Amino acid sequence: MGSEISLPVLTQSTDEPTTPTRPKPYLSHSQPMASGSSSGSGMDWYQKVVDELKLMYHDILLPLEQDSEFAECHSGYLEDSDFYAVPLVLIIGQYSTGKTSFIRYLLGENFPGMRIGPEPTTDCFTVIMKGKNESILPGNAVVLDRNKPFRSLSKFGNAFLNKFYLAQMDNPVLDSLAFVDTPGILSGDVNMLNRGYSVCDALEWFASKADRIILLFDAFKLDVSEEFRRSIESISKYDYKMRIVLNKADSCGSRDLLRVYGAMLWALGKVLSCSEVVRVYTGSFWDEPYDFDHNRNLFDLEKQALIDDMKVLPRHAIVKKVNDFCRRARLAKVHAYIISALKKEMPSVFGKDAKKKELLTNLDKIYKQIQREHNISPGDFPPIERMRDMLKDQDFSKFQPLKPKLIERVDNMLADDIARLMQMIPQEEAIKSEQPSVKGGAFDMVENTPFSTGALEGADRGRGTGQWVVAENQAKYNEDFQKLGPIDGKLSGATAKAALLKSKLPHTVLRKIWELSDIDLDGCLDADEYALAMHLADIKVGGGDLPKVLPDHLVPPSKKKEGFSP
Repeated sequence: MGSEISLPVLTQSTDEPTTPTRPKPYLSHSQPMASGSSSGSGMDWYQKVVDELKLMYHDILLPLEQDSEFAECHSGYLEDSDFYAVPLVLIIGQYSTGKTSFIRYLLGENFPGMRIGPEPTTDCFTVIMKGKNESILPGNAVVLDRNKPFRSLSKFGNAFLNKFYLAQMDNPVLDSLAFVDTPGILSGDVNMLNRGYSVCDALEWFASKADRIILLFDAFKLDVSEEFRRSIESISKYDYKMRIVLNKADSCGSRDLLRVYGAMLWALGKVLSCSEVVRVYTGSFWDEPYDFDHNRNLFDLEKQALIDDMKVLPRHAIVKKVNDFCRRARLAKVHAYIISALKKEMPSVFGKDAKKKELLTNLDKIYKQIQREHNISPGDFPPIERMRDMLKDQDFSKFQPLKPKLIERVDNMLADDIARLMQMIPQEEAIKSEQPSVKGGAFDMVENTPFSTGALEGADRGRGTGQWVVAENQAKYNEDFQKLGPIDGKLSGATAKAALLKSKLPHTVLRKIWELSDIDLDGCLDADEYALAMHLADIKVGGGDLPKVLPDHLVPPSKKKEGFSP
């Protein structure tokens, strides 16, 4: 994940610090890039942005966090490895919903320490990351490694670390992504489940680091247990990262699948309240045969849609890093205001405990006061109940008074430096061409085979065979063509239009089909052109995409002889 770097020594002082000389942007790039990021010149901007972001943190944001004891109430201080880590995919679900099988399906092979069974088999947090050799590292050793972004997990204590492992293996998928396999959420009384640590707090920590959160549901296990409900609520603020997977859907018939889908949304709606509908993927995410394969096309398309959704994570990783950094900076500012307000109200000698209780009770009034005085949006404040819980064990008298210059430097960073940083990031299309896609496992899709997703319905079918694929159904197309009464071997535009309208496709799509089919541009369709038009219409009705330009394997042989080219 990168070599160890000596951080600057940051001394804490009660005096307001003087603004140090800012290093020039575009640093010397001694820090290697994370696995999966291109090291060629085309991706130099990526490392420049990450290096600048890391510099801003150590130079500007970290002093404010240290002064306000940010790590005591929120997530720990960031390590260098946090900036260079590959995108993280967090898998959450109740026991025996297929979480481990899902990761195995994505990787295309078993990973170290993997156990699969109908009973609750996964009772620990396992991170699967890139490594030269297969190995399993225990949690106590992992959190001591500065090259891994897990050092702040030590706050959960030995009870958690004894159930935390890092599995490393040499798999091409892990060049670009890392995965977290979580304990199966049990269905018993949450008060009777003594794990020794808070699963919800641990899930929230991973959710804050994750680029994608997958909530996995079993088609035959739709009840939401109390622990599962609390787990979902603890990460609900990260709903923009969430995707829902209805797994093992091949075990249901079509009618039952509709009922199961509706029941899942009903159960989920009671615990997950968000402004937008979370994307749901339906299928069977493993390599076993389908129990009911009449929904095969649906399941295959849903699988590919989910794969495509995860494929873009490396491409969007840098934007997410900048976005998360800005969110952290705003939270650190608000935290500093809250801490200084509490410090200001504390008595110097007597009545500290009573005053602390009073301040915690009236924390909502302090929130409103800070909002008015500093013109801060309510959305930048941490949840008030959670803040009360985090502050109840803190000694308010030891808090530091506000240092305006630290706040000013963070404001200037958000206003100027972040804007400059965003200008260094290329446009989406440029990133797409430079950033290599995720390779390996389920992410490898060989194009132009009969079993490629959508191949049977898509325009690529038959490419490379040397045959005109439309000829397979030409007898039927010719029969329909003759029924329409061609004149001199051709159908007029009006007659052909009436036939194409029966497909019920929009006019914009039919216009594109006509442009591709009328190869000789005479405003009429002969038998081969009509067969091609109906073939393209069938592709679109079947859910495929039309080509922008007619590929060579779809050009009728008769047109090639006449010298026409698409």
